[in-house]
Amino acid sequence: MAGRWFARFLVLLAFLMLPVVAQQGHPLTGTWSGDWGATATQRAPITLVMDWDGKKVSGLINPGPDSIPIASVYVDVSNWTVRIEADTKDASGNAVHIAAEGRLEDLGSYHRTLTGTWRQGATKGDFKITRD
Repeated sequence: MAGRWFARFLVLLAFLMLPVVAQQGHPLTGTWSGDWGATATQRAPITLVMDWDGKKVSGLINPGPDSIPIASVYVDVSNWTVRIEADTKDASGNAVHIAAEGRLEDLGSYHRTLTGTWRQGATKGDFKITRD
C-alpha cells in the first residue's frame, strides 16, 4: 500500500514539474554571463540576453544604457555551434564589429555554456559564458 502511494506521489510530482522543464524553450533563450579577452589576465565581463521569438534569436550584449543590439545569431543544430554578430562604436565613435563563434556545451543543463572565439574590432580572444 505504501509503495503504491509513493509511486502515485512520484507520478504527480513529475507531472507538476513538466511545465518548469518545458519553459526552457530555445537553448539560447535567457541571460548569459561570463567574460572574454585576448589573454588569461586581460578579461572583460560580458552579459548577453537572448530571446527566441519563434523565428529568430535576438538580444543585447551588456544590457543597460550602453547596450549593443545583437544583429544576427546563427545556430547549427547538427553540431550546436553558434555565431553571434553585432556592431558598436568605440570611445572615439569609430565602428567596431563584434563576432563570436562558439559551441554550446552541457546542452541538457539549465546552466549550459557557450565557449569559443570572440573578435571585437582588431582584437581577437576567447570567451566563455554560462546561462544564469
